Amino acid sequence: MLSNIYFCLLEDTDQAGGFDIIAENVSKQVDNASKYLTECGYSCRKAVFSQEQVDNGDILLSLDDGSRPLNIGETLFVVDSMIIGQQLIKRGCYCIGFQHDGNSQESFSGVKYVFQDIDMVEEDSYVKAYQRAAHLPWKVLETDRCIIRETTVEDVDSFYKIYSDPEMTRYIEGLFENPEDEKRYTKDYIDKVYGLMGFGTWTVVLKSTEEVIGRAGFSIRKGFDDVELGFLIATPFQRHGYAYEVCSAIMDYGRDILQFDKVQTFVKKENEVSVHLCKKLGFKIVDEQDIEENIYGDVYGGEQAVSLGQSHYGHYVRMVWNA
Repeated sequence: MLSNIYFCLLEDTDQAGGFDIIAENVSKQVDNASKYLTECGYSCRKAVFSQEQVDNGDILLSLDDGSRPLNIGETLFVVDSMIIGQQLIKRGCYCIGFQHDGNSQESFSGVKYVFQDIDMVEEDSYVKAYQRAAHLPWKVLETDRCIIRETTVEDVDSFYKIYSDPEMTRYIEGLFENPEDEKRYTKDYIDKVYGLMGFGTWTVVLKSTEEVIGRAGFSIRKGFDDVELGFLIATPFQRHGYAYEVCSAIMDYGRDILQFDKVQTFVKKENEVSVHLCKKLGFKIVDEQDIEENIYGDVYGGEQAVSLGQSHYGHYVRMVWNA
């Protein structure tokens, strides 16, 4: 859980030209950001380090002034120099970059997020940057009864319980036979899809019990240009309106936040319940397609190629939604 936000700045030794004005503006931005984040409930601190301090000292030791324990696991470090950032990252700290007029050439190699105009950044952006660095799932949406969040490796055990019902794989592809393969796939998916695409297939959690009851979200299918909606709800929770509730929220999110103007979905023709649900969401049948299934084979090898064996195709109805 994010509790502290520390702004760590490198002192510029070049006092020529407009540096004093730049430094003053940067300091003002940080002070305004700290004031806002403090009002949001975070402990904030600004520290300016000389090059000599960075070269000869320990940044973390310098930050620990004895006034309060320094819990790096609950702290997001905002750095304007990767000289500082690399030292913090080596100590297991979570860092993001801060680009301003005084460091426009800084590459920020090694961090996933770089903020500009830092006094204009909303609290949620700090939280999401921290969660990504700490490998914590983002909460994407909340409906009346459900939380829709990014999937974790820990969710895999729940998925196997859901998929163990034969009815679940009647119309959709199953999981890898070996749960360890599924966990490796999930870890790669978290690292490579969520961060790169900004969306994906998410986990559906029931608010009242915090139980994982399904999966839903967007994906890109090989061979197709359009984003695809996919969803499943565990058998005990079907026919209670959860699928419509969750998918309605996801489609609104796709239109309003992700700016999708067209979404497709593929449903087995005989799956009349899902076809009806998609029509209710605003999808229209456009054609039928033979779609390759089980594209990863029976074993997930990650970066290593795995023999997939003979291709297998299923016949699907393709439905399209337009904004």
